Amino acid sequence: MDEQRVFERRWKILGVMSLSLVIVMLNNVTLNVALPELTKELGTSNSEMQWVMDAYALVFGGTLLVMGAIGDRYGRKPALQAGLVLVAAASAATALYAETSEHVILARATMGLGAALVMPATLSVVVVVFPIEERGKAVGIWAAMAGVGAPLGLLVGGWAVENYDWQMVFWINVPIILLALALGLVLVPNSRDEQRRPMDPLGAVLSVGALGSILYAIIEAPNAGWTSTETLGIGALGALLAYFFVIWERRREHPLLPMVLFRDKGFSMGLVAIMLAFFVMFSFMFTQMLHFQLVRGHSPLGAALRFLWLPLGLMPAAANSDRLAAKFGSNNVVAVGLSLVTLGMLIFTTVEVDTEYYVLALIFMLLGLGMGLIMAPSTTLVMDSVPSDKAGVGSATNDASREIGGALGIAIGGSVLNEYYQRSMSLPEGLEHLGAGPVESFPAAMQIGGELMAQGNMLGEQLIETARLAFMDGMVASAAVAGAIAFTNAVLVKMYMPRRVIHSEKD
Repeated sequence: MDEQRVFERRWKILGVMSLSLVIVMLNNVTLNVALPELTKELGTSNSEMQWVMDAYALVFGGTLLVMGAIGDRYGRKPALQAGLVLVAAASAATALYAETSEHVILARATMGLGAALVMPATLSVVVVVFPIEERGKAVGIWAAMAGVGAPLGLLVGGWAVENYDWQMVFWINVPIILLALALGLVLVPNSRDEQRRPMDPLGAVLSVGALGSILYAIIEAPNAGWTSTETLGIGALGALLAYFFVIWERRREHPLLPMVLFRDKGFSMGLVAIMLAFFVMFSFMFTQMLHFQLVRGHSPLGAALRFLWLPLGLMPAAANSDRLAAKFGSNNVVAVGLSLVTLGMLIFTTVEVDTEYYVLALIFMLLGLGMGLIMAPSTTLVMDSVPSDKAGVGSATNDASREIGGALGIAIGGSVLNEYYQRSMSLPEGLEHLGAGPVESFPAAMQIGGELMAQGNMLGEQLIETARLAFMDGMVASAAVAGAIAFTNAVLVKMYMPRRVIHSEKD
């Protein structure tokens, strides 16, 4: 495809990339809503249920760097198309044939592998097809799509479960992917590293081992315990593999990920800002799904609808952040975004069980505006620090920072919530025979309380009210931690992130 035709089609190409990206982000969270129904139908144990959720994130995050490098070496369009086919095939097979938890876990892992091919390809194609003067705007729209994918996924999952069944969460991928494949086949140009540098097999193995081990330790820590032998051992293995990866990459003539990139403050601070921003976002979203459903009694779809203020704030902020960054400096725009997130979390520490929804809507709007101002300039800084022949790896590094930040947010935010819930929770007098279950698990307390009320035992109402108040204590504590992370991030960005985008030699 000649350059003039690519230029004329660049906004249509961005549309195809945005559609493909949303598919990846949707699948990060859609199954969360369908999990209770899936668990009942397939007889899933607690450990299997955890792996149904984690298999996607673990394979996706663990293989991102390698899949980005494959796109650079063999072509970003083939990588994108192959990834979409993998996700569609695994989704259809699960909806048609899955009869056990193991089937779903295998499918989710396959979908994670496909997503790792898709996501780096989307951003690297955007960076390659847009001229430098339009790249900030294009990356802003890409970042907006990446940001709205998670709340949109909750909405899609809630709609599917309420109107159909858990299989619909998988079926819904298929027609969207077929559309993205057809449009991509016609519109998207291929691009690759024209110098055809050799692959780095050992670097690939080390990167998968390091990222996979670190993500596994983070994901499993709330269940196994942060100081357990499993968590510390696998975390230490990940750190050791990461150390060897850095040593190896420094010695390679053609490294998988050039370590020299991290000397660029735009690259390194962009990654830090993205990682910590997604820490806050995923931590908050995790607690709010529980809050809306179990404390306020909304259905999964009703809970997801209450998230809509987040994307409504995020999309215009991300799409217009390039102009703000050009006028005021990337560091100032990102720092303001982080300050808005901090303000939202600060307001949230005043929320109580009977707080009006408009206060929560304001918090979601602030979080959305802040995330929009953070993501696009930070992503632009990262990608403008990377040579065009490494666009796939640069995009994969950017995506990996999101995955690690999101996993940390859910793990640490959930751990803080549970810790403060258990500190605040005490069984009402007369229910001591229930043991530790309601004290250790908020959903268990709500379920047992409901069963007692159905039996005419009014102690169930006391149990529910006590659990709700304890949960609110944990949720506020989790928001306070997220706010502290956002404020620290704002200070770091203001001090160390470049004010202006410094374009790499590829431009």
